[in-house]
Amino acid sequence: MGLLGELLLLPVAPVRGTAWVLRQVVDEAERQYYDPSAIQRELAALEQELLAGEIDEAEFDRREDELLARLENRNTQA
Repeated sequence: MGLLGELLLLPVAPVRGTAWVLRQVVDEAERQYYDPSAIQRELAALEQELLAGEIDEAEFDRREDELLARLENRNTQA
């Protein structure tokens, strides 16, 4: 793209920059959300909640299913 094209696109530069930053934030959030070690830590904490009587078996099963689905989705994305 030449100088003229750059000058014409200059007014939208902040929008392009903001879009790039938002893509980076979303990518990092997804990386952390699907990180296997983070999911394993959450599973361990969930088990501790069950053993401590803070949650019942149904709540444990529901949340465990969610965490395992996240882990499975991460494996299918890779």
